Parts: sequence; structure tokens; C-alpha cells
Amino acid sequence: MSFSSFSLHANLLKAISNMGFEHPTPIQRLAIAPLLEGRDVMASAVTGSGKTAAFLLPVLHRLIEKPRGTTRALILAPTRELAAQITEHLHDLAAHTPLKGAAVYGGVSMAPQESAFRKGVDVLIATPGRLLDHLQYPYARLGGIEHLILDEADRMLDMGFLPDIRRILQRVPKQRQTLLFSATLPAPIVELAGEMLQNPVSLNVERKAAPATGITHVAYPVPHELKSTLFLELVRTSASKHVLAFTRTKHRADRLAGFLEKHGVTCTRIHGNRSQAQRTEALASFKRGRCRVLVATDIAARGIDVEALGLVVNFDVPPLPEDYIHRVGRTGRKQATGDAYTLVSPHEEDSLRAIERGIGARLPRQKVQGFNYATAPTERFEVPIAERITAIRARKAEERVRAKANAARRATQGITAGPAGNGTAGQRTRSYRPAGPSRWAGKPVTGQSFRRPVAARSNGKSV
Repeated sequence: MSFSSFSLHANLLKAISNMGFEHPTPIQRLAIAPLLEGRDVMASAVTGSGKTAAFLLPVLHRLIEKPRGTTRALILAPTRELAAQITEHLHDLAAHTPLKGAAVYGGVSMAPQESAFRKGVDVLIATPGRLLDHLQYPYARLGGIEHLILDEADRMLDMGFLPDIRRILQRVPKQRQTLLFSATLPAPIVELAGEMLQNPVSLNVERKAAPATGITHVAYPVPHELKSTLFLELVRTSASKHVLAFTRTKHRADRLAGFLEKHGVTCTRIHGNRSQAQRTEALASFKRGRCRVLVATDIAARGIDVEALGLVVNFDVPPLPEDYIHRVGRTGRKQATGDAYTLVSPHEEDSLRAIERGIGARLPRQKVQGFNYATAPTERFEVPIAERITAIRARKAEERVRAKANAARRATQGITAGPAGNGTAGQRTRSYRPAGPSRWAGKPVTGQSFRRPVAARSNGKSV
């Protein structure tokens, strides 16, 4: 089966050929035809299965002949990275058409996004929060929307976007085509689909969530304090040019990136405390091969599309099977192959067993030959949070004692602090109040409130 069998516009087929796509993926074979017919669709597809093209191609096909100047398609995505990724795919697929798309997400200036609203760009790809920011203003109108797509709907639910989505639904026309794509379909998502979709075509609803085929899974049991050292060894011995590592917290992402850089491994990082410019630069640097390792929190689990990403490492075991699926789904994309390693400390074994039950497969345990699992770490990777809190409290207590000592010393010396915190022994501070020029004669009486006139004149000039 080829893409030409869908009767897509010739300019879209040209773009598909230029991008090197020969045959549609399973989700594309199932979704494109009903979407071209204008049907609502609820689809469950694993990450990396080609679902972005599955919804973009039919929407672009139906927009090509429409007049410009009206925004007719809205795509909602949970993260900035995913919104940027969809926008990039749209530009590639629409390269030989007049259709334009624009990304609307936080962390960057609203001005170019406002311009996209005013011009009526054909397709908007937005995160819910930033879209609602724009909808407060008259220029942001969604009355022309004919196609509404929710991508990674389950992730939006996990991130608490459901109330935002309901508010956005009130701003778009009820007569529209609605598409809901999700890697998993928990009950709240199915309920939301019932509210949004009309007589939808359901695709792969009964399919059990599982990682993409072509991924080799391995678990490496290791003491918690030796994780960073083992990870460094795995990176050094891996043949993969790109390594993506996921940590549990932003603090641990920073610590791991610093550890790798200290040991000569080119590295960058992405997490919620990084600015959008920093996150964009980090991802671009990783894609272009300027750094070998990208350390990320789950914010990037569904927003990274790197060609030939050979290795994904769970530095920390993810809490849910769904998180594991999306993390490792960054490799083995588009029917390619890849490796997924998980570093498991003793207290994470229960979480790993829950993942194995969720995906219906046991991860083989392996040890790295020649690695000393009994050695004491040469440096601490992370200070426990209880210890960090104790140190912060001790530092603040020391600061309070120092402040009291300084106050006592100043009182003993008879120093009175002025407005800027400075003072002179034996002098009283003076306040200023309005006073006319007639009251200004010579020096003021000590202790009397006074104010200098607006302008004192000398030789006819203001000074």
C-alpha cells in the first residue's frame, strides 16, 4: 500500500516523497481514509508510530483549496517540545503548498504569536495554557476552526489540562471535525471523547499498551549511590552517537549533567526550570550532534524526535508503565531499532515489577562486566533532601545570629541606620517635607524637617 492510494493532493505526495516516506504506517493506513471523509476519530497509537502525519496529511489536504486568512485548524499539545515538533512536521509536509502553521506556547514572546492570530494562519499548534492567555484579548478568535486535534490527550490529562481544554472547547464552533490521538486511553479520556466527538471512528482502542517493537530492553541492578558511575560506563562503552537519559527530578537532571561534563562527556539538559530558549538550544544541540547526551525529565518524554536515536536510559525507574513506554519510545521509532536501559536500585525494584506487569514482559537483568559494584563512590551524586533542608535551616539560623550581633554592635556604638541602611554616630536622621522658597533662609535648624526648593538659582542658571 502506498500514500498515493489515499488520493491525497499531489503537492502533499511530493512532500512525502521528499521526506523519504514510502509506505504508510499502520496508524496512517487506518486513520487517513476516515479523516479525509470528515469523520471524527479517536485513535490510540504508541509514540513513534507516525500518528502526527496520520492527522496532518488529511487536514492539510482539506485545507489546500480553502481561502487564506482564516485559522481553520487547531492542534492542542501538552508540552512546548511537542508543539514545536508538530510545527516542524507541518512545515515539511506543507512545503509545496501555500498553507502555513504557527506554534503558540509559553516561555517566548507573545508578539509573533499575536501576529499569527491577526493574520489568520491556517493551522495553530498550541499548548492549552498559552492559548488561554491569548484568548483574553480581542485579536484571538477561534470562530473559523473546522478541525480540532488533541494530541497526546492522556499526557494533557496527567498534567492537569482538562479544565483548560473544557474552556477552549467553549471557544470553538460545535460544528467541526474532532480528532483525539493518545498513546493510552484511560477512562477520563474516553469520557472526554464522548463529550467532544460525534459518532467517531475508534482505532486500536482495545490494543494493550506496549513499547514499540524493535526496542531491546535491559535492566541494570545497581546500588543507588553508584548509578552515575555505572551510567558513565554505559555511555563510554555504547556505540550510539545519541544518548537520551531520563531522571526523576529537575535537581537530579542538573546533577547528572554536571557529573557527565566533569568527566569529559558532552552533555546538555532539558527540564521545567530551563527557559524556552535554553530548552530549544539544548534540543537543537543534541539533534545536530554537538553534544552526545541529553538529560531530561519527563517533560521531554513525548516531545523529542531524533533521527537514529540509538539509546534511551532510565537513570531513575519511572513511576508508571505508561511513563516507561513514552520514555523508551524515543528510540525504535518508525520501525527502527534501539536500546532501552533502566538503572534499578534496590528500593526501585517494586516500581520495575509494576512496569513489567503493565507491559506484559520481564526486563532481563544484566551486569556490566568489569564494573566494581562493591566500591565506595568517589563523590556524592546527590545530597538527600532531608540533609539539604537541615543545611538550609542551619545557614538561616547562622544568618539570624549574625544579624542580631550586628544590631547589638551598632546600638553600642550609637549608630542609627538611615534609609539606605547606613548611619553616622551621634547624628539624627532628617526627613523632608514641602516648604516654600520663603522659608529657605540659610541653614535649617537642627532636627527641623525641611525641603530644598525646586530650583536654586546661581547667576541666572538652575543648579
